[in-house]
Amino acid sequence: MDDREKTLGAVGVRLRALRQDRDTTLAELSAATGISVSTLSRLESGSRRPTLEQLLQLAKAHNVTLDELVGAPPTGDPRLHLRPISCHGGMTVLPLTRRPGGIQAYKFVLLAAARPKEPSPQTHEGYEWLYVLNGRLRLVLGEHDLVLTPGEVAEFDTHTPHWFGAAGTESVEFLSLFGKQGERAHIRARPGKSDRS
Repeated sequence: MDDREKTLGAVGVRLRALRQDRDTTLAELSAATGISVSTLSRLESGSRRPTLEQLLQLAKAHNVTLDELVGAPPTGDPRLHLRPISCHGGMTVLPLTRRPGGIQAYKFVLLAAARPKEPSPQTHEGYEWLYVLNGRLRLVLGEHDLVLTPGEVAEFDTHTPHWFGAAGTESVEFLSLFGKQGERAHIRARPGKSDRS
């Protein structure tokens, strides 16, 4: 039996465990997903394989990711299990790389505060490159107070006093490349004048 078959074969047990952990009946789950009680029962017993559509509906109903629902094996180097790190002030950091030395990549999620936070700029060794994915990022950099929006980038020497937080009432997500020895991101290709709109 290959890995795919093993993963699919274990889905029923996981579905039943999730439902029972949440103290939900088959009828309640049926009402939440639109999947019939008899189909849910067969999925849990393993006598029927779920479709992707059913898995998506069940993952949403149980408030888990699809990978968690099916118990998908981790990808990438099996020795590394990169997990989110919860920090003070409603910040979550997800390491995207973990190699000794060189540039490190992270995804940051900053929750919006009920009231704006007072910036407390810090300095440290290194060089940082930020790319905003969602929301509005407030970046205090030296004497500059900037708001970056999705698709905008900032790069700076971290010896410059800096601070960042959510700007406004929504959370913000951004990517960060950080090099402790001051490595800068190297741009190998730039659009020509005719390529710019």
